[in-house]
Amino acid sequence: MTDRQPVEGLTSIPALMARNAQKFASRAAFREKEFGIWQSWTWAEAHAETRALAMGFLALGLNKGDFVAIVGRNRPSLYWSMVAAQMCGAIPVPLYQDAVAEEMAYVLDHCGARFVICDDQEQVDKVIDVQEKVHHIDQVVYVDKRGLRKYDHSRMNALSDVEAEGRAAHHRFEAELQVRIDALGYDDPCVMLYTSGTTGKPKGVVLSNRNIIETSRNSCEFDKLGPNEEILAYLPMAWVGDFIFSVGQAMWAGFCVNCPENAATMMTDLREIGPTYFFAPPRVFEGQLTSVMIRMEDAGAFKKKLFDSFMAHARKVGPAILDGKPVSGMDRFKYFLGDLFIYGPLKNTLGFSRIRVGYTAGEAIGPEIFDFYRSLGINLKQLYGQTEASVFITQQPDGEVRSDTVGVPSPGVEVRIADNGEVFYRSPGTFVEYYKNPESTASTKDAEGWVATGDAGFFEEATGHLRIIDRAKDVGKMADGSLFAPKYVENKLKFYPNILEAVVFGAGRDKCTAFINIDLTAVGNWAERNNIAYSSYQELAGHPKVLDMIKGHVEEVNRSVAADPMLAGCQVHRFLVLHKELDADDGELTRTRKVRRNIISEKYADLIGALYDGSKTISTETEVTYEDGRKGHIRATLTLADAAVAKAEAGRAAA
Repeated sequence: MTDRQPVEGLTSIPALMARNAQKFASRAAFREKEFGIWQSWTWAEAHAETRALAMGFLALGLNKGDFVAIVGRNRPSLYWSMVAAQMCGAIPVPLYQDAVAEEMAYVLDHCGARFVICDDQEQVDKVIDVQEKVHHIDQVVYVDKRGLRKYDHSRMNALSDVEAEGRAAHHRFEAELQVRIDALGYDDPCVMLYTSGTTGKPKGVVLSNRNIIETSRNSCEFDKLGPNEEILAYLPMAWVGDFIFSVGQAMWAGFCVNCPENAATMMTDLREIGPTYFFAPPRVFEGQLTSVMIRMEDAGAFKKKLFDSFMAHARKVGPAILDGKPVSGMDRFKYFLGDLFIYGPLKNTLGFSRIRVGYTAGEAIGPEIFDFYRSLGINLKQLYGQTEASVFITQQPDGEVRSDTVGVPSPGVEVRIADNGEVFYRSPGTFVEYYKNPESTASTKDAEGWVATGDAGFFEEATGHLRIIDRAKDVGKMADGSLFAPKYVENKLKFYPNILEAVVFGAGRDKCTAFINIDLTAVGNWAERNNIAYSSYQELAGHPKVLDMIKGHVEEVNRSVAADPMLAGCQVHRFLVLHKELDADDGELTRTRKVRRNIISEKYADLIGALYDGSKTISTETEVTYEDGRKGHIRATLTLADAAVAKAEAGRAAA
């Protein structure tokens, strides 16, 4: 690992923004769709807005070293609030907007936030609710004024009023603001982001200006990202991926950040913008593929046959054409026709017509899903990263993209594999510390800067690419000594549009079993086509024909898993379709939709026991959390099904 020197004067995000206001003054920096209309700000305008906000914060008494919590949907004013806080020497702490008050209370209390910037009334209400437990919040600032007129405004202000105050008082605060900006160092905190908390309470990851800027610089050079790129900022602002793409890389490269109107209009807004650089976790690509497959099931026989024929050809030659490999003239011509009639219109419908670089990460993506997008000619690649690494650990170079690896070490990153198979890295993006948690910091990052990822993997000798098997704590052994890697099987199951989520069990046991969540949209559409009546998710999930359909998917996956000698023991012998969706509000998933295996194993111990004791049915009662925070219980009798397993290929190896 080599520590590059910072570009002169560019040692903070505010410094990068000031450079862009000069260098790219008239270029679009931010767009936001509101009431169906796109509004745009140039870099010069965005910089002026941000400075005015910073002076408004100074007028409210924001001190150097304070923490400023920011919660809401992606919108320019909230990104500007983050940079304005940095200008004042404070540290922004983005929160998940769908977090319930209790989760929000933990983060606000842990970081000691004095200021909270809220998007709207919903978020303000959550902050007011937690103030009985969290007593250090001095100011609540909100963007959307609707519904807030009759609130107590003694310590509340509209963001527009704060900005107006900053503009009016600029003579008083210009000098002080510039002193604070000039004092920002390369190793000073830039942002604090909380981990998803798959195994316990979230940890506050402190990332410095060096971490964010060097990582952004290296990754922009790796993919040749420049000021002409367009991105859509739609992922949670509390997630490190959004911060590095929408703040770090956007500030370094000077490209435009587009904010959709809301989650319901995201797909429409994606098509209108046509991003050139796009990032999404696997669940987004899975959801889009599900919607495509549903539409094709509803299409006429001729259209469906045409689609299937051209997609079969695309899977055969599309990735090779994308990577510039030799393909016969006839195959190229057929692919050209497919692009004219199928692939091109489909990419346009998805909003992917202009993508030059696309990435997926966060969780492993099913190879079938990954190959589907690349076969369309979309340059989708995989990266491997963590919050603690400022995202980037490995990336796939153009022309070296495969579904079963996560690429080579990113520029400036060193990666090594420990004797037990765990992946370690060190880089300029390595986090400073876990806030108020020196024990976890020391156990994660050693004195030489090597960070334990908690993932198991290995480097391929032939290519030098890293392969991630699973979370190290989740990888285990079956009773017969063969390898148990649940994520590998779960991703294969989730390729099917009808399966939303899967959780596989089997460590230390003689066979694997699984919980399945159906996708209500996909299975509901299938039920409608097959004249199956249902009145609720629970009723549909328990229908015998749904169980038969899922059984078919499980058995197909078993045949696929049997083809891998190392993982053939992970075939699913028995499964059940859960009576409710796994939900972050119930603690079963993180806010980034990662499975909390320990909680699920404890909460559904009776169901797991039934899968292994041969029971045909089981009655259960489960506590659920409603949208308004109330608790309730649902009861159900579940059917447990057996699935045929395939014979493992010769040469099966015990790991």
